[in-house]
Amino acid sequence: MVDRYAVIGNPVAHSKSPWIHAQFARQTGQAIEYGVILAPIGGFSRAVAEFRAAGGLGANITLPFKQEAFRLASRTSERARAAQAANTLVLDGDALFGDNTDGAGLIGDLRRNLGFDLAGKRVLLMGSGGAAQGVVSPLLESRPARLAIANRTAQRALVLAQRFAPAAGGGYAEFAGEQFDLVINATSAGLSEELPAVAKAIFARGALAYDMVYGRDTPFLRLAREAGAAASDGLGMLVEQAAESFLLWRGVRPDTAPVLAALRGA
Repeated sequence: MVDRYAVIGNPVAHSKSPWIHAQFARQTGQAIEYGVILAPIGGFSRAVAEFRAAGGLGANITLPFKQEAFRLASRTSERARAAQAANTLVLDGDALFGDNTDGAGLIGDLRRNLGFDLAGKRVLLMGSGGAAQGVVSPLLESRPARLAIANRTAQRALVLAQRFAPAAGGGYAEFAGEQFDLVINATSAGLSEELPAVAKAIFARGALAYDMVYGRDTPFLRLAREAGAAASDGLGMLVEQAAESFLLWRGVRPDTAPVLAALRGA
């Protein structure tokens, strides 16, 4: 019997998750089937119920349903509660467990794939939505010297920072006079070829620019390279967070390096 999993989102046809999990399953000898479910806006809970009724054991959740998945879960992990969002569900009978593997995916990519040690570094996180909320706590646990959260609407960044002291929050202008060793773009600006309100001077010598958007060279990454910073998209984060989900479902951690290399090569 093959165990069933899926990614649920809207839109979702572009998702690389089915291919990634197929590689993980082949590598670890797990008999799983991983599909794609397009849930209509307003129909997420029904999509989950129907998948569970059809024998589904777990699901990855992508935009725009992560916060709804958190509310739907009957039990949640500490990291899901910190993010107030769930990107991974375990369907166990009548129970629904929600977890958030985004933060672990980001930290795993930074450490394992990019060789970046966060301890003692100055970090600027841009954005205050679900993507940003999912990584603040893991970033702080990595002991940076400073974590600043910047957002176009300063109040939203301030509210998020207050949830995660000692992070600082405000508008972009508030941090314009500082330099950071790691600048993370957790906004969706790159999807529309827009640039967050930062200048080249924001990057310290030897800085790393990280855009959670993957599969495209965003204006933010181009700006970073022009400033002499190293630049990375979020493809590694995608693979690492998928591995965390796979571990949660199957009890075995796959080797992410060959999967990420294959995606980069493609």
